[in-house]
Amino acid sequence: MALCLGQVFSKDKTFRPRKRFEPGTQRFELYKRAQASLKSGLDLRKVVQLPDRENINDWIAVHVVDFFNRINLIYGTMSEFCTEKSCPIMSGGPRYEYRWQDGDQYKRPTKLPALIYMNLLMNWIESLINNEDIFPTRVGVPFPKNFQQVCKKILSRLFRVFVHVYIHHFDMICSMGAEAHINTCYKHYYYFISEFSLIDHSELEPLKEMTEKICN
Repeated sequence: MALCLGQVFSKDKTFRPRKRFEPGTQRFELYKRAQASLKSGLDLRKVVQLPDRENINDWIAVHVVDFFNRINLIYGTMSEFCTEKSCPIMSGGPRYEYRWQDGDQYKRPTKLPALIYMNLLMNWIESLINNEDIFPTRVGVPFPKNFQQVCKKILSRLFRVFVHVYIHHFDMICSMGAEAHINTCYKHYYYFISEFSLIDHSELEPLKEMTEKICN
């Protein structure tokens, strides 16, 4: 899938530089294994399963970073069509509206244009995955006790990107010939969060019909 995404989406339009794994580390080896499985054409439901004798937090960390990179690439390409004028509110149709709150600059849930919301979101995720206290990269350094809770929050926020792109920019996706590639990325994401119960399924309601169509 990585090659397909690279062919369809422009890598110079990503919001952030791709987060990479250090060669020679266990996480790099897990990442290579996951990528090889994706390219092999295996059932995505099996691809997301934890390999034997591997640490679940390492497996989750690898996928959170990979989903960040992929979704960042997708939205970075779509962002020129997602302006403050076209998308004045970060939403998923008329029923779902997402407000930004970070406890710092935005202490209360705040309505924002989708483009600004996405920029703040990618900043926030990048700061977390680059934080050695949360995503340790040194051998022997344990994950924090709240690691999976942090990952659940990251993944739930990344889901909102899928919601906005699918609902507000689906015609553009199709015109770019990118529908199949985004669907594959979403299926991978959906099977992963389902395998490890990383998101309450009530949060997935905005894309319920889409999920039933492409994931079942």
